[in-house]
Amino acid sequence: MNRVQLRFLSQADNVGLARLMAAGLAGQGNFTLPDIEEIKVAVSEAVSNAIIHGYDNRPDGWVEVVMELDAQGLTVVVEDWGVGIEDVAQAREPAFSDDPERLGLGFVFMESFMHGLEVASTFGKGTRVRMRRLITEISHDAQ
Repeated sequence: MNRVQLRFLSQADNVGLARLMAAGLAGQGNFTLPDIEEIKVAVSEAVSNAIIHGYDNRPDGWVEVVMELDAQGLTVVVEDWGVGIEDVAQAREPAFSDDPERLGLGFVFMESFMHGLEVASTFGKGTRVRMRRLITEISHDAQ
């Protein structure tokens, strides 16, 4: 098992740091290159949501990413202490967005590319997204 933790300011440039960390840790597991690309997209979406929606693009909030790799797969937790989500079920609906400039597909991508997604949010206090990606061999055997 390996665990990494990164805390950074809510600046768009830091999305790339989270992607690199995800790729680096997933590369230590038995993931395929397409698996790693999907993990990177899911992490990007979760971190981008924290920055864009959690902090309304303010560059002074904190985002924390914790990743754990074990024999079965990778767990990713992205947490912010921003405004939170008033209605998590509604926010998870495809194409829902409170910003007309956005497509509202972040949660859709996270759900599509990961094998598990949990979203916990308290309005006015922040959001915690937990995702799990199984190693391909295991996920194919389970089907």
